[in-house]
Amino acid sequence: MLQVKSCDRVCIRLSRCLDPRRRHLLFDTPVYFLFLTLVVLVYWRLPWRKQNWMLLGASYFFYGWWDWRFLALMLLSTTLDYFIAFRIADGDTKRRKTFLVISLVLNFTFLGFFKYFNFFVDSLLAAATTMGIHDLPAPLIRVLLPPGISFYTFQEVAYIVDVYRGKQEPSRSFIDYALFVSLFPHLIAGPIQPPRHLLGQVQRPRTFVPAQCFDGLMLIVFGLFRKCVIADNCGTLANLSFGGALGHGFFPTLIGAVAFAFQIYGDFSGYTDLARGSAKLLGFQFIVNFRRPYLAETLQDFWRRWHISLSNWLRDYLYIPLGGNRKGPVRTYVNLAITMLLGGLWHGANWTFVVWGGLHGFWLALERFFAESLQRPIPALLGLTASRFLTLTVVGIGWIFFRAATLPQAFGMIADLGDFTWNHRFFPILITVAALGSTVIAIDLALEQNDDEYLFQRRPIFGPAVAAGLLLVTSLFGALSSNAFIYFQF
Repeated sequence: MLQVKSCDRVCIRLSRCLDPRRRHLLFDTPVYFLFLTLVVLVYWRLPWRKQNWMLLGASYFFYGWWDWRFLALMLLSTTLDYFIAFRIADGDTKRRKTFLVISLVLNFTFLGFFKYFNFFVDSLLAAATTMGIHDLPAPLIRVLLPPGISFYTFQEVAYIVDVYRGKQEPSRSFIDYALFVSLFPHLIAGPIQPPRHLLGQVQRPRTFVPAQCFDGLMLIVFGLFRKCVIADNCGTLANLSFGGALGHGFFPTLIGAVAFAFQIYGDFSGYTDLARGSAKLLGFQFIVNFRRPYLAETLQDFWRRWHISLSNWLRDYLYIPLGGNRKGPVRTYVNLAITMLLGGLWHGANWTFVVWGGLHGFWLALERFFAESLQRPIPALLGLTASRFLTLTVVGIGWIFFRAATLPQAFGMIADLGDFTWNHRFFPILITVAALGSTVIAIDLALEQNDDEYLFQRRPIFGPAVAAGLLLVTSLFGALSSNAFIYFQF
């Protein structure tokens, strides 16, 4: 087997990151940090209003680097909602509802067409083939998915609904509103920013605070570590399992589920740390998107810790408008199921995501049913350790559907859990997954004690040493090939 030295790993990663054919400004590449450095240096030398103009231009440049063809779509969506917000705020009840509906229809039409056109066409053709109809013409076009459309659409919908509810004044400045939508750290994969939280920061001057910039740099370092060391290496192992290279059975499925669980956590939480750290360098505070989700005691607790911005959006703009838990237990279970099914479909145009969402909705309803029937929460009945293990088991099974390319593959891997055939080559892979996963859990247990954002946050004297150490580990032991952030595809 070819052995690759540590210094060679660094050269390989840098050469791939600097390859001009890689058009995306990925958060873990040198070109992004060059872009970020230039933006920060120019940004803090400008007055507040010019800062907003400059950041808007930088954000559109960032998005155009990803795919300039969809800049017009984002600008159109932004412009329509900017003007519709005034019609909602200043109109009578009938006009307000009319313009709210117009905005929602436009936003979800844009999202639905670009995200689900291929999905529904392929599903229709597959259903026709199943029924014996083989002469339906295949579509002549395939629709490309605009980067970040799921995230900026949800953010715009939140703004419009909050204006309708009277919780948010419409922005008088188009530049401020456009920057709220497109600010580059959160543009491609969130976190989805509540309008009152981010727009308020855009609309007032920001000051340079050295301590905040230090926190931002530390978040960036930890984000790189989670992405390049944890996620990318776990992703390599997950690909072996889901690609069939490990064969079939309990252990290959276990390796795939556990490796992907830590891949997606390291990948998305790493992205969030990078996004929040980048925002801090610019004087913005993004909401926390992860709070140690694999320490959750129930699935409800998991969703209070995992992708918090999406969980809050689904709660505030879908679950509660459906009736929440105000219309009796049966309706509550139905609302949970609908919310999670649509949440699953939001993640991607594939039936695997629908099943993943349905599994979470079913288990959330089941937890609520037992807690209400027994008048005691699940952790009180099972104990902390057993509750966490049960929750992680449900989450892990769900990740199989999330990661699998098709439903037959996912159900096949679930069926393989009954085959305990052992192969000696599983041992080093299991050890590697355990080591990477244990590192994540150990960090989270340390952070859980004080609800900190990064290690040694309360002991800044150790900060530079920790940052240097993590950067060294990231350079030496990062994966040979950098994988694109998973949530960039959503």
